[in-house]
Amino acid sequence: MQTWLKAKRVGFCLSDKKRRKLQFLLFADLCRTRGIEVIEIDLSKSIEDQGPFDVIIHKLSDLMLEADQRDTQSQQLIQKFQDYVECHPQTILLDPLPAMRRLSDRFQSYKLIQELQALDQDNRVCNPPYLELATGNQTEILHLIKEQKLTFPLICKTRVAQGSSAHDMALIFNEGGLRDVSPPCVLQSFINHNAVLYKVFVVGQSYFVVKRPSLKNFPVGQSDRKTIFFNSHEVSKPESCSHLTERDEGTSFPSGPSDRTIKFISQGLQASLGMSLFGVDVIIDNTSGKLAVIDINAFPGYEGVPEFFAALLNHIETLLHEGERNPDGRGAAGKVPGPHRWCLGAPETCTASPTSHHTSSLVCETWTAEEPPVGKRASDSGCFRDFAIASTTLCQSNCE
Repeated sequence: MQTWLKAKRVGFCLSDKKRRKLQFLLFADLCRTRGIEVIEIDLSKSIEDQGPFDVIIHKLSDLMLEADQRDTQSQQLIQKFQDYVECHPQTILLDPLPAMRRLSDRFQSYKLIQELQALDQDNRVCNPPYLELATGNQTEILHLIKEQKLTFPLICKTRVAQGSSAHDMALIFNEGGLRDVSPPCVLQSFINHNAVLYKVFVVGQSYFVVKRPSLKNFPVGQSDRKTIFFNSHEVSKPESCSHLTERDEGTSFPSGPSDRTIKFISQGLQASLGMSLFGVDVIIDNTSGKLAVIDINAFPGYEGVPEFFAALLNHIETLLHEGERNPDGRGAAGKVPGPHRWCLGAPETCTASPTSHHTSSLVCETWTAEEPPVGKRASDSGCFRDFAIASTTLCQSNCE
């Protein structure tokens, strides 16, 4: 058992809802058995007085969203947090604010997935065609759909992937249904995947795959169906039971994504974002057999991963060891080897995944509020400097 000559201190900054859902106090108890003290950070008070911290775990996405919406108090709290981090470069931060903020924008996430697809030499990953809308003009919307080669049915999602309405979505079956679009939003071609979703939960370089229910298959092309509104969080819960997830008679379950492909996705995203705690939603196209990445989430709930606390503690301890060996290095989300595991109901043996040492410059970027988007946005893949690829055509990816 690891013990520290000098007590290590881990600060955490989570909403009350997140802390209760994760039962984070149990993690604090686990850390104490390894000589690590866990302290809840109160942003309304001086962070300096509450420190020092060797590691800070946080999910400030909601606060960042409020700051983007010009909430003065939220902006001040975020600025206070960032000022503390910049003044204490030795503190390990899980995770960098710029990366978390990028994942709160679905259009940015999809561009990142598209870049990942361009690096896939085995052609096993696909990114369903998508576009962002900042207009309700039906003529313009139809033009963009044809231009970007989207096909019905379409999934309509909010551009902002954070907050109470982020899980509210719509399935649109025809041109008339486009009247139900409320910009700003993202449209994406729906891919039939036999009503099975795979949630990949990443902790450092450990990852866990959990099987969940998902939307059933629908005929490709326009139909006279009315728009279906649904909450993705409710549809894909482990206990979900909905007519939207009913499987066609005789439909077989997919065999699941290959371990090699999951490694490629999780390590590629981690290299780009410099993050340790994130989730990836993937489905398997029942026509091409390719794996489609449909969402990326910062610090998810880790439901169905009983090993989450153990994996998180192991990751923190490894980062602390690295910090002791390299005391002059800046605190960042390190990348260390760890186990991965399929979580499909039955225990399985954990195996080791290889190490990636690709560090992103996003770790050291600063957070600034962003203006709301106007019109269709162009690609800015240059922001991912350590994930550089040859130029690609925006939104023209497919799963064929």
